[in-house]
Amino acid sequence: MKYVAMIYGNQAKWDSFPAEAWPEAIARQEAFNRKYRESGELIGAYGLADAAAAQLVRREGGAPAVTDGPYLETKEYLASFYLLDCDSLERAQQIAADMPFADVDPVELWPVLHESAADV
Repeated sequence: MKYVAMIYGNQAKWDSFPAEAWPEAIARQEAFNRKYRESGELIGAYGLADAAAAQLVRREGGAPAVTDGPYLETKEYLASFYLLDCDSLERAQQIAADMPFADVDPVELWPVLHESAADV
């Protein structure tokens, strides 16, 4: 079964992280990604740009209508997500708990209930 593991944050949180600690943090994250890619349980890991770079897209008259936003009212927003393919919920929980910063911030774990077939 597939799961999405999500990490939340904001620019103030990233800015408060000491600059000299970033290389080690990135190395720990890459080691995590490599470990679970090699096991076949990590399908993809994606880090999102700051919320200021996000856009809202609607369709108007058959064409994209793009505006700035979203204008978030929450303190933290989706910062990165991981697509997992695990044999069980317990295994997905183990992987989420193994993320480098899971001892500091929670990892949100959602089961994927539907997947569109790639060959349709």
